[in-house]
Amino acid sequence: MNHLDPHRHVRGESQYLDDVPTQQGTLYAAVFESPLAHGVLKSLDFSAALAAPGVARIFTATDIPGHNQIGGIVADEPLLAEGHVHFRGQPVALVLARTEAQAHAALKLIKVEIDPLPIITDPRVAAAQGELIVPPRTFKIGDSADTWASCAHVFEGVAESGGQEHLYIETQGAYAFPTEMGGVRLISSTQGPTAVQRHTAHVLGLGMHQIEVDVTRLGGGFGGKEDQATPWAALAALGAFLTKKPVKLVLDRMADMRMTGKRHPYSSDFKIGLDANLKITAYEVTFFQNAGAAADLSPAVLERTLFHATNAYFIPNVTATAFSCRTNLPPNTAFRGFGGPQGMFVVESAIAKAAEELGVPTSEIQRRNLLREGDLFSYRQPAEMCHAEQAWDTAAQEFDLAGIRAEVEQFNQTNKLKKKGFAVMPICFGISFTKTPMNQTRALVHIYSDGSVGISTGAVEMGQGVNTKIAQVAARTLGISISRIKIETTNTTRVANTSPSAASATADLNGKATEMACAALRERLLRHACLEYTLNYEGLEIHDEQVLAAGVPAETDWEKLVSSAFWKRVALTENAHYATPGLHFDASVNQGHPFAYHVYGTALTSVTVDCLRGTYTVDALQIAHDFGQSFNPVIDRGQIEGGAVQGIGWMTMEEIAYNEEGRLLSNSLNSYKIPDIYAAPAVLDVHFLDTPGHPRAILRSKAVGEPPLMYGIGTYFALRDAVRAFQGHTALPFSAPMTPEKVLVSLYPTGVTSRDPSGAALLPRREEPVPS
Repeated sequence: MNHLDPHRHVRGESQYLDDVPTQQGTLYAAVFESPLAHGVLKSLDFSAALAAPGVARIFTATDIPGHNQIGGIVADEPLLAEGHVHFRGQPVALVLARTEAQAHAALKLIKVEIDPLPIITDPRVAAAQGELIVPPRTFKIGDSADTWASCAHVFEGVAESGGQEHLYIETQGAYAFPTEMGGVRLISSTQGPTAVQRHTAHVLGLGMHQIEVDVTRLGGGFGGKEDQATPWAALAALGAFLTKKPVKLVLDRMADMRMTGKRHPYSSDFKIGLDANLKITAYEVTFFQNAGAAADLSPAVLERTLFHATNAYFIPNVTATAFSCRTNLPPNTAFRGFGGPQGMFVVESAIAKAAEELGVPTSEIQRRNLLREGDLFSYRQPAEMCHAEQAWDTAAQEFDLAGIRAEVEQFNQTNKLKKKGFAVMPICFGISFTKTPMNQTRALVHIYSDGSVGISTGAVEMGQGVNTKIAQVAARTLGISISRIKIETTNTTRVANTSPSAASATADLNGKATEMACAALRERLLRHACLEYTLNYEGLEIHDEQVLAAGVPAETDWEKLVSSAFWKRVALTENAHYATPGLHFDASVNQGHPFAYHVYGTALTSVTVDCLRGTYTVDALQIAHDFGQSFNPVIDRGQIEGGAVQGIGWMTMEEIAYNEEGRLLSNSLNSYKIPDIYAAPAVLDVHFLDTPGHPRAILRSKAVGEPPLMYGIGTYFALRDAVRAFQGHTALPFSAPMTPEKVLVSLYPTGVTSRDPSGAALLPRREEPVPS
């Protein structure tokens, strides 16, 4: 048994939000959005739209019965614009009509008057003007300022990483139904059902008990539906609450790309110091995060960047400062890795800068500075059960690191117009929500009188296989076949106050709660068996649906035992609560033990660059990864492969572009490119590292959702290595993504003649760089 869902997916039987049968009387919603990125909202005229065919109602901020506010961390995000608009695409009004086409047609008839205000799109400009979402944060250990004088080598630089479009297959959407008690039932494409419930109740002026949110599954999320599913659900609920009719709101692809936030772009300054033995003794970094127009999850993403600013390295003196900068772009949000990749890219850039200046392999500095057992992170948590060096050494041996390096060197010596590049990418990623109270959840387990089992948790299935893992945990714990188990939809009425399915913690949290509930039920049934069948509790177990007494089959099996317990009025329902133990973090001093454990791994990346065209291929991505004791290797391997390729996309071809007016230029799949099968590595090999797992991981199987994305960072540095092999090791800016256009510009810097390593001229340099 590998995965519960694929056969339903390929047969078209899996149900998503848009597959829900339409109720009679449903109204369709469309959102009128701001055409300007910043300005004063002077007037709004929708008289012509109201008179259009099929239009039922149009709502603005003045119609909201509760509070016009959906900000979670910071209350700075109105549901509908009021007084000002702060980004192009900000919702201003909600149109309800009898058909979707009529609703969208009415949008074109709305007239709006906005007095323009200055527009900021650059986070450094925002920081200079004091436009910050929250006060800056600094993580510090040791004293970097006093260490520079003793460093044998000191290097400084700038690193830029771009945004990334989530591009989930299923766009944002919600279907809202008024209930007889004056509340609303919502079907929402969300990773955070409780967040949708809480904010919708706030908007409508109701208690949370009046809002029910139900999620069967998502057609992808990647963090884009952790917080940003909220406005669309709240808007649909607003329409249903005020009209007393069902309301459906589903964004089309271009509207989704235009109106929603992305992975945060970062602009960062770094300074790194090394001793004569290439040990990193000091590191300072300043991050300028482009948060967009409202906080959304930016402060939490920024904090995660600080947590992972040193990646898999031990650096005794670190000062990491981060600014969350308010710009006039759609509020950026969670994306797989949640700020960690942005921080890791900068420290890898700093190490690459040092290696290039010193003329040593980057991997030599990386290997010498890997974390060891007991080393302290900048937030004072020690590295426990640390496998950083094991992952590196296993990858080097398993995939022949020395052989790959020699092959690259030989190829580059014998080829003029193609060059190979190579990079090693170690990772270390902490598992848990960094806000400690979020590390809790519940599971509700029913054993029915026929022996079948229904399980409700706070986990949202979005393609990562969490439902399969939860079913496996239950089957193992109860000793029964997985075919008896049904994982119910995620519903805020059955399981309340849940954290979103995010932070790579979903399987751990919900799996542990399920294990606890099932263990309590199993013990209850075995205690009943002792009385009913006069058995000794010691040595009593259920295995393959057979009750065993000291390994010998007893006179009852699972079905008979459950039926007997039911007739004897034994409780066959259990509700368990799990909170990850040992977590604490004091944000006032930025110190503590925020993570249950860390995941380690190392990837080797090889690329080939066509030095005439700037195009490239990823020849191989070979990974040694710390899965712990995986109990579903097929799902876990799939997560590694998918995450790594998504990381490659972020580092190579996925380029988000806005103009100075805040208009999204990469606004369709014609102008925004994602990896396809031809962009994936020709060889993608995943080696399961031999590690014992961690007791806080479910069944010692470590979390696997976010860590693999960071392996894609190695592709950027492999491409950089190939480019430098061609153009004589000229200094290059650290700017991701490394698109083919950027590669071509890097291969032929302005005003210099191109030469191969032997010194022979190849092509004249252009006077102007090739436009990106």
